[in-house]
Amino acid sequence: MMGLFNQAAQKVYKPRGVSEDDKVPDDTEPDDTSILDENEGSIIASLISQLRFGMDLHKVTFPTFVLEPRSMLERITDFMSHPDLLFGQVSSLPTSPISNCDDPEERFIRVLQYYLAGWHIKPKGVKKPYNPVLGEFFRCRYDYPDGTRGFYIAEQVSHHPPISAFYYVSPANKVAVIGELRPKSKFLGNSVSTTMEGENRVCLLGRPEDKEYVITMPNMYARGILWGKMFLELGDSCIAKNEQTGHYADIQFKTKGYFSGTYNAIQGRIRRGNVETGEIYGKWSAVMEYKNSKGEKRVLFDATKDGQNVAPKWVAPEEEQEPNESRRLWSKLTKAILAKDMDAATEAKTAVEESQREARRKMEERGEVHVPRFFQERNGRWEPKLQLPSDPQEAIQAVEKFIWPTLPPSYSSS
Repeated sequence: MMGLFNQAAQKVYKPRGVSEDDKVPDDTEPDDTSILDENEGSIIASLISQLRFGMDLHKVTFPTFVLEPRSMLERITDFMSHPDLLFGQVSSLPTSPISNCDDPEERFIRVLQYYLAGWHIKPKGVKKPYNPVLGEFFRCRYDYPDGTRGFYIAEQVSHHPPISAFYYVSPANKVAVIGELRPKSKFLGNSVSTTMEGENRVCLLGRPEDKEYVITMPNMYARGILWGKMFLELGDSCIAKNEQTGHYADIQFKTKGYFSGTYNAIQGRIRRGNVETGEIYGKWSAVMEYKNSKGEKRVLFDATKDGQNVAPKWVAPEEEQEPNESRRLWSKLTKAILAKDMDAATEAKTAVEESQREARRKMEERGEVHVPRFFQERNGRWEPKLQLPSDPQEAIQAVEKFIWPTLPPSYSSS
């Protein structure tokens, strides 16, 4: 089998010109495809020669040109990019805060809106964020137009298996999101699949009777790594449910078939108990719509229209960050990637990974076990080491102290 991969690599990885056999797949978004130059193709060919079908790719080192210049811990913040869908600050969408909504079905739909709207944010081409190292963390703050704030902290709590835990909260807007991500990648011949295990748990603090809205993630596929152009797809399904209200949704992220279908399509049905109440359909990269059981339609999210309205986040300057904060930790790698200096990028990436291996080796020699700083595991779930006060102002103070025990000098002036 490896002879086949080597032969395919020798055939495919040459300077890629435009030909009928090498055109961009129909219906793909331009930003979802990558074209490799001769050097990049040779590196990929070398990488592929080491692979076996079905191999777990956690221990495989990917070339730096396929990296998105940020950590996975920061990549997760994409799902906090459109808080207006919950807070009610956009005139083209439901304008009342979700906590003021008395209809449980509407609250469920609004939570789905919020989650699904995060998928359109992605780098150009087929890129993967940095794999966080054990003990790495990323923290930021959101300043919203109405003067309210949101706060986010994520930490790599386990190395084997890799687990990223995260927590977002906006006390004034009465929304919190807690979750963990356990990505697992496998080589599938002409594709690499990443199974996105884990879940997002959305809590409406103004509706404690709802408890949690639990949402899983679809899987990701990088296609065309042996032949054709590389492109990204989301596939399989995600499940959203609220056991208190009885609402449940099975959202299918459809991969394009060889002869039929379209890219980036989603379709799913929503039910309460055994009664179907509506359906969701469209494209996660463009327009998604909802139709209720009465046939009434509305736009859930239009990425072409509202996709640029991303909530900006404040991150402390690198010189004010701790050594294992994501942006400072990977600073040299990020600068090298942005400068398109792949030799320097490889050197910077290797330096971080070797330092991490040495730190783990010394910890094992001392008989120590890593203890996460911000999160703890309870009943198989990772939760922040924080008891949030019910009073919004007290909660803000508690969250700030939890995430930043010592506020950075630029924190108050930003």
